[in-house]
Amino acid sequence: MSDDINARHAEKMKKIKAARDRMMATKTDEKGLIIVHTGPGKGKSSSGFGMIMRCIAHQMPCAVVQFIKGNWITGEAMMIRERFAEECRFFVSGEGFTWETQDRERDIAAAQKGWEIAKQQILDPEIQFVLLDEINIALRYDYLDIDEVVDFLLHQKPEMTHVCLTGRNAKPELIEAADLVTEMTLVKHPFRDGIKAQKGVEM
Repeated sequence: MSDDINARHAEKMKKIKAARDRMMATKTDEKGLIIVHTGPGKGKSSSGFGMIMRCIAHQMPCAVVQFIKGNWITGEAMMIRERFAEECRFFVSGEGFTWETQDRERDIAAAQKGWEIAKQQILDPEIQFVLLDEINIALRYDYLDIDEVVDFLLHQKPEMTHVCLTGRNAKPELIEAADLVTEMTLVKHPFRDGIKAQKGVEM
């Protein structure tokens, strides 16, 4: 019985591998991707910073431009600044979440400053990956012009540079322009039960 099950399994995996090999043989192109992480669930920024860690491991110079969060101390910011400052540039443009600043003009000015920094990093020939953390929030509130951002990504971004944009409520124009879009779905979150953000999980 066991030998028969193993034999059937081996044959099934052999067929799957052959089909997979045929599919992979057709995937030969390379390009710098426009990547969007959005949705109401947790993990958008975490995924983006995971990609930053991959870049560092592969010795790919990278940069982070953080919108909105401002001076909120996060583990990823501390680690990159303290241990990987040469491998990854880190910029903070926001002054805090919009409900903290309560000043639309200041928020717009901070977001636009961040976008100027972002464009500089994306255009820098040394940089291969740029994470625009929480830029979708700035776009949602129209602190930045979505048409300008999309046009830049489609027509001025260097061909082999990857750009990842995170944050809830990604605009349809950005989703249409992107090569890779992932929506994080909220199933359950401890915040709803009165549990505050905790180190190592949310920050």
